[in-house]
Amino acid sequence: MLELTKIRITMLVALTTSLGYILALNDLSSYSFYPVIGIFLLACGAAAMNHYQERGTDILMDRTKGRPIPSGTVTPFFVISVSVVFLIAGSAVLLLKSNLLCLYIGLFTFLWYNGVYTPLKKVMALAIIPGSLVGALPPMAGWVAAGGSLTNETIILIASYFFIWQIPHFWILLLVYGKDYDRGGFPTLTNMLSQRQLIKITFTWILLTVAVALSINFFGILNYYVSNALLAVFCFWIFTRAIKFLDRTGDKSSFRNMFISINIFTLLIITLLSVDKLVKLFLE
Repeated sequence: MLELTKIRITMLVALTTSLGYILALNDLSSYSFYPVIGIFLLACGAAAMNHYQERGTDILMDRTKGRPIPSGTVTPFFVISVSVVFLIAGSAVLLLKSNLLCLYIGLFTFLWYNGVYTPLKKVMALAIIPGSLVGALPPMAGWVAAGGSLTNETIILIASYFFIWQIPHFWILLLVYGKDYDRGGFPTLTNMLSQRQLIKITFTWILLTVAVALSINFFGILNYYVSNALLAVFCFWIFTRAIKFLDRTGDKSSFRNMFISINIFTLLIITLLSVDKLVKLFLE
């Protein structure tokens, strides 16, 4: 079941939903786990549906041929059933324990991931760009669940970070598994650009990710000087990692290290923003 729900991805969705919720909170007494649980369940449903949708390509790729459907562990019908159960459960939690706007964002995310991004990957090498909207929406769902407005500059900036971060995140993965994606029949930038060109473009998007993260310091989102300082340190660290990444060509271990680093960077950002706000709420 953990593989079927892509637990690492869905847990990240839960974390970003929680981040949006925490940032919009005015007091700890009103905190509720229900919006996070609801969005997490919807994400699990979307992940299961994605397994069903990509069962034909998964079996062709070394990275994915061990997944539940191509390996024969479960049947396609079982996977669809699991997806529907998660979809209904997540929708019910949000409808009964959150608000309609949060539910609408959650359902839109489901539809965008499975109805737009997943099929688009099979016909468009740059599908990750519209597909990155999927990562920007969970913090917005958490934000509105806590009563925040979607026009607020804080949530627009946070959502922008997660939108932009996903693009170099995917392209670094592509540098590692490009040939595997070819076997799956996906159009990829590795067939349109040289490896060096893709590294340079990815590096540029990493810099943009860092710039958006660093701009948090100038929007009054963080409450303490130590938080601002830590954010600057995190940004400097990922920048140095990106410089090393730029200097490497054809080194898959370097690509994997950069992939791990950019994921750690995002986890650090989520943790810093969440802890900073929770400390402020606790001390008030």
